[in-house]
Amino acid sequence: MKSIKHNIYVKLAAIIVLTLLLLIPSSMVMELIREREQTQEDAINEVSYKWGSEQTLTGPYLSVPYYKYVKRQSEKDSSEQLVRIKEFIYFLPQELNIEGDIQPEKRYRGLYEVVVYESKFTIQGYFSAINLKAFEINPRNILMNKASLNFGMSDLKGIESQISLSWNDSKIPFNSGLSSNDIATSGIHASVPLSASDSLNYNFNLSIDLKGSQQIAFIPVGKTTDVSLTSPWTSPSFSGTYLPDDRQIDEEGFTAKWNILHLNRNYPQAWTSNDYSILGSSFGVDLLLPVDRYRKSMRVAKYAILFLVLTFMVFFFVEILQNVFIHPIQYLLVGIALIVFFSLLLAFSEYMIFNWAYTLAAMLTLILITLYTASILKSRGIAGLISSVLFILYTFIFTIIQLEDYALLIGSLGIFIVLAIVMYFSRKIDWYAISIGPKNDQPKNN
Repeated sequence: MKSIKHNIYVKLAAIIVLTLLLLIPSSMVMELIREREQTQEDAINEVSYKWGSEQTLTGPYLSVPYYKYVKRQSEKDSSEQLVRIKEFIYFLPQELNIEGDIQPEKRYRGLYEVVVYESKFTIQGYFSAINLKAFEINPRNILMNKASLNFGMSDLKGIESQISLSWNDSKIPFNSGLSSNDIATSGIHASVPLSASDSLNYNFNLSIDLKGSQQIAFIPVGKTTDVSLTSPWTSPSFSGTYLPDDRQIDEEGFTAKWNILHLNRNYPQAWTSNDYSILGSSFGVDLLLPVDRYRKSMRVAKYAILFLVLTFMVFFFVEILQNVFIHPIQYLLVGIALIVFFSLLLAFSEYMIFNWAYTLAAMLTLILITLYTASILKSRGIAGLISSVLFILYTFIFTIIQLEDYALLIGSLGIFIVLAIVMYFSRKIDWYAISIGPKNDQPKNN
């Protein structure tokens, strides 16, 4: 009977158990990656909160208050009472033109970079004559003298200077807060003179110096909305419901222009109360940092099972074909070295470009496993073979994470090729007859 030491099935079972056990530290590494990514997000949020967070500009739009009478049941008895409540009519501009210049800047919080920006916007356009006949509201209940122009901004900390409104021929200062929260929840407003009896248009013009972080977005409230942005930032990402009609990105920065019609959105030019939500039509630009080290580290760590299985498979076939014995403890040490690679990759990527971090971590791991293999097997040829296989594996994984769109295709083809190679070299092995390691331990016949 073969000794347990040389039993191929015992060895195979031990390798499977070791592989499963090593998935525990690999999952711990993945959790560490998520933790570091969360720490980065916390640092970004902290800087953004103090400087000015992502900005969304909503408006300008007009709000005209009116009184509405509704019947409500009395709390004291079952009788109904007529109660007066205050609601608003909202009017959107006929034409809205926004021109902006965004000057980004990198700030640091420990190891982490945060993109903040200072911007200057010129906003102009006009409202057509106010038409109240479209609403079934008693004119006596409409408070035209309480009308206001509202401009929504998601973070008022970003306002750098006083904002004044040019309304036809008048200069009107803005006040903090909105007349209501039906359309936006944060912003500024200015009391403006309106009349329901004339047919005049109302021209407006204002300039805003605004600070923010990472993203600037707009709501297309104009019947025709034109937005033009310029910036020296070289890696923008255009986001939201609408992409630019015209954009140009080069080493000097980017320019982008949007032209959006009221037909492109799902709300009208005027309505009452909170009948419509317009925030879902936002569009704009993200100022992305060309750094995705945690996402790439996580993608590499997800291939831990592939690293372990292929490496252990090579060691297993070396045992069979070269008739040597590798102890399970030696398998375990090699497996731990493979897991440490992911930790090294994460640590290096926080201080250097990801590709260089990957190369350095892979080289250190290859050198360690090659030297250890040469020592335990007393064969430079076998150590070179294992080193070559690992080099191909690291190169293969590196190629996959670079080709995001073709990762599944390349990965599947690669695994298919590996399986084909294993099947080819193992096709003539008599699995029932072989044993592992030198055979001088086996009992002799007397």
